[in-house]
Amino acid sequence: MIVGRGDIASILNDREGAIFFASGVSKSTETNESEFWREIELLDKQDKTKCLFYFSSITLDDMSKIGNQYLAHKRKMELLVKSNFKNYNIIRIGNISWGSNPNTFINYIKNKIKNGEPVEIKDEFKYLIDKEQLLLLTDNLPLVGQNTISVFGRMAKVNELI
Repeated sequence: MIVGRGDIASILNDREGAIFFASGVSKSTETNESEFWREIELLDKQDKTKCLFYFSSITLDDMSKIGNQYLAHKRKMELLVKSNFKNYNIIRIGNISWGSNPNTFINYIKNKIKNGEPVEIKDEFKYLIDKEQLLLLTDNLPLVGQNTISVFGRMAKVNELI
């Protein structure tokens, strides 16, 4: 079963015995508590006897972002998955390189350029994952066990992406 209708959910292949939970808070600058609670409540409704695939963030352990509400929520969600599901795959990913969600890093940059708006270029790296990489994982990770995997994908300087 695939839970969600966004960019990640749209590319997943359904698997017998698995729940792909791709219906989370997708905006890393989100501050609206109701969005975080919506995801928690939806997770709680899932069949705990199936293997849950949860999509988290590769930046979860970035100590420079300790006060970030989105990352605090992702930490909480991972703990809920671990404490409520016997079998799970937590997949920590970076920025997706496809889709139409305006909140993804790539689409944010594209929209700024398209609208002739200035783009702030920080001297930092971003990790990009393409849909083929994500599918390779989700199609092949086991449905039994407790796995947390960090998928860095391709590392790129922000100025190289522009």
